[in-house]
Amino acid sequence: MSEELYKEMAQSIIDGDSDIATDLAKKSIELNMHPLETITKGFVIGVNYIGDQFGLGEAFLPELVMAGEAMKAAVAVLEPELLKLGEAREMMGKVVLATVEGDIHEIGKTLVGTMLSASGFEVVDLGVDQPADKIIGKALEINADIIGMSALLTTTMVRQREVIEELDKEGLRPRIKVMVGGAPITRDWVTKIKADGYSEDAIGAVKIAKELVGKADQ
Repeated sequence: MSEELYKEMAQSIIDGDSDIATDLAKKSIELNMHPLETITKGFVIGVNYIGDQFGLGEAFLPELVMAGEAMKAAVAVLEPELLKLGEAREMMGKVVLATVEGDIHEIGKTLVGTMLSASGFEVVDLGVDQPADKIIGKALEINADIIGMSALLTTTMVRQREVIEELDKEGLRPRIKVMVGGAPITRDWVTKIKADGYSEDAIGAVKIAKELVGKADQ
């Protein structure tokens, strides 16, 4: 039964149909399905598929955006359920998330934010096209443990390095750890810019974040 539902969820994201995604999310709550499983085994499969298709040039930006909207709609329904689960846990740490300056992609970042919140992190998502000083300023304001930066374009990847250089210059590392992500990001790039962590997906990002705050086993 749930297998069928997971397939429908993935399809609703692929089709970019927010209404169906919302209905399926509500249905999963009625059926007492675990919200994290609903997200990872259902909706995320659709997001990943569209992301892969986009990478291959088989899907285009409007489809990516619509898939993102549908994902957001589903997550909005599931978020209260996730928070109920999260409330019983200790606070893991504080994270500032942003898509770097010049870049407006946010499906992956929004998803990472949701998963981190669900795992007990306090997350401030600044949104897209954020300059280095804004990102660092917010991190200092909330006394963040981690800054997470996303870039989907090879041209905006360099902004991740700028934020790290700025943090170094101000003597804020290793107090503030830096995680990076996005389609063009590779391990080599992460090593080169001396970031603290990198993940290809939202599940991995949670694991890395826990390691960075020294709570890997939880």
